Amino acid sequence: MTNKIHELQTINTAWQIAVQEILRLVVRDIYKTGDEAVFLSHIKRLEEAAIESISTDLRLRGTDEWTEVLVKEKASNFVTSLLTSFTFDRI
Repeated sequence: MTNKIHELQTINTAWQIAVQEILRLVVRDIYKTGDEAVFLSHIKRLEEAAIESISTDLRLRGTDEWTEVLVKEKASNFVTSLLTSFTFDRI
């Protein structure tokens, strides 16, 4: 059982690293699109779309309400924390 838990943690960590790298590239590209207001609106749109995608996926999987609330909250917090870590800095 411990091996299964370790394997799941490893997969989860790898997934988070991959998502962060993809997101870093996306954010870098939208950073080049304009001013701070445009940048922040794109970041907000990404956040809302990601959270909605999490909700939709959970509904399609048929998870119970408790699991859905817990996972959605944790995933939403992760997405929000990750996206709000990007700032618009013109030097």
